[in-house]
Amino acid sequence: MEQITGSQALMQSLIAEEIDTIFGYPGGAIMPVFDSLYDYHHKINHVLVRHEQGATHAAQGYARVSGKVGVALLTSGPGATNAITGIADAMIDSTPLVVITGQVSSRLLGSDAFQETDVVGITLPITKWAYQIRHAEEVPWAVARAFYIASTGRPGVVVLDFARDAQTGMLDFNYKKITFIRSYQPVPDIEMDKINEAAQLINCAKKPLALVGQGVLLGHAEAELKTFLEKADIPAAWTILGASAMPSAYPLNVGMLGMHGNVAPNRMTNECDLLIAIGMRFDDRVTGDLKTYARQAKVIHFDIDPAEIDKNVKTAVAVLGNVKDTLPAVTRLLKDNKHTGWRNVFKPFDTLEYENVIEKEIFPVEGVLKMGEVVHQVSEAVKHEAIVVTDVGQNQMMGIRYSKFNHSRSCVTSGGLGTMGFGLPAAIGAKFGAPDRMVCLYVGDGGLQMTVQELGTVMQSNVNIKIIVLNNNFLGMVRQWQELFFQKRYSETVMKNPDFVALAAAYGIAGRKVTQREELDSAIDEMLNHNGAYLLEVMVKEKGMVYPMIPAGTCVTNILLGDENG
Repeated sequence: MEQITGSQALMQSLIAEEIDTIFGYPGGAIMPVFDSLYDYHHKINHVLVRHEQGATHAAQGYARVSGKVGVALLTSGPGATNAITGIADAMIDSTPLVVITGQVSSRLLGSDAFQETDVVGITLPITKWAYQIRHAEEVPWAVARAFYIASTGRPGVVVLDFARDAQTGMLDFNYKKITFIRSYQPVPDIEMDKINEAAQLINCAKKPLALVGQGVLLGHAEAELKTFLEKADIPAAWTILGASAMPSAYPLNVGMLGMHGNVAPNRMTNECDLLIAIGMRFDDRVTGDLKTYARQAKVIHFDIDPAEIDKNVKTAVAVLGNVKDTLPAVTRLLKDNKHTGWRNVFKPFDTLEYENVIEKEIFPVEGVLKMGEVVHQVSEAVKHEAIVVTDVGQNQMMGIRYSKFNHSRSCVTSGGLGTMGFGLPAAIGAKFGAPDRMVCLYVGDGGLQMTVQELGTVMQSNVNIKIIVLNNNFLGMVRQWQELFFQKRYSETVMKNPDFVALAAAYGIAGRKVTQREELDSAIDEMLNHNGAYLLEVMVKEKGMVYPMIPAGTCVTNILLGDENG
């Protein structure tokens, strides 16, 4: 064994875990680690962000498209507290992250030393595990444990709070990956009686409907999902975090669930006789009023996390385990079936939505540009091959509704926490996670300004992302709610914005502003053909609305299709 410092041990431990990219920002309490990083740049690419929140969101984007654990390296005090939003966002969206924060020397803990905060105490409620490293010899053990916990079972966040004296202390380095922790069972044992019960319910169902969540992506079970659906001929809808688990053109894909989802799958939730939830957690944006949600249906819930079973929706059969294993186990017991009549029931609602919402949004005949038509034209131009990243708000719903996906892991968005400012740093991380794929970011004028400083990261690291700013000079989603539910009292939602193209130019990023429909095609072509990052600002309808919409807390069949003005 060789004697090295705790900081060097951290670097070698990350390399042992096959980590090649980390996102971070240096500071006093983490300086020994960054000093050690200087000698490892040939093996570990460090991306210097402009704010610690940006580091965590970038690590999320990286993890979501690559399937690997994202890593953020930050300092103590405000460096750590600035990361809290990203930690909470990643945890609720089951994104595997290891966040390493500096900390004051162990002899100063509890003394209110300069830039000391109780990082473990703050982050315990929003992590899978939070641990403070006080001795150098703990580093290999803590790092191995961190990556195992973050990446196994239902993924999530681990925080390692690294005391400064532990960074400089010496140890005999010996790294062993962890594959077992007593009392931690990441994947529940498969219960064959539940497999049999689920198969029996599916074989007897006349009107089954599958709800596909991110668990399919996290479990790398896309192929197993298709085999399952095709054998029993089951129509399948998806949550926003489950987007791209099935190709958009897949025949059994019936659309998006939720508040701004498609009409047919939302309505059929309350018409089906069997609801099959696959790796999703029955979020309130999907269920609406639980008292009226799928009361007529029996529910099968496939999930890796026992805590999700019966938390919101009562199940008839809970099938615990990784869906990559449990779906094939059920599929083997299924009869070849056809539900042509049931699947045809969806079609009139698809037509209704197309004529009342979609056609007006993506093919407007007059008036100012609309968000949906911009997204639709970009998606068509990239032949549905791009990774789509969104911020939060109207741009998010439009970006996901009107993009199409050919490949898995092609949609990155903030689901459970709904974090404005997520988009730009997440797009940066996504590009590092999938460098050979195009990354298109949809962001509003409000969300962009929350993390706009990350344009500096784009500049310094030469990140080739395409940024589409859907600018309506409003905090659009809040304004939509004010219009519908607060008597059009637009309290503090009007935005006076900078010149985004000039701002991008200050960072050396090319750009163009579009105000007229006839400019859009050429601007999209210019953006996609530009060799490097590009910001396309499109001035869209100021008081545009995202429809369909199910008002919060109401029945999923209470769907608004818009107003006479579109």
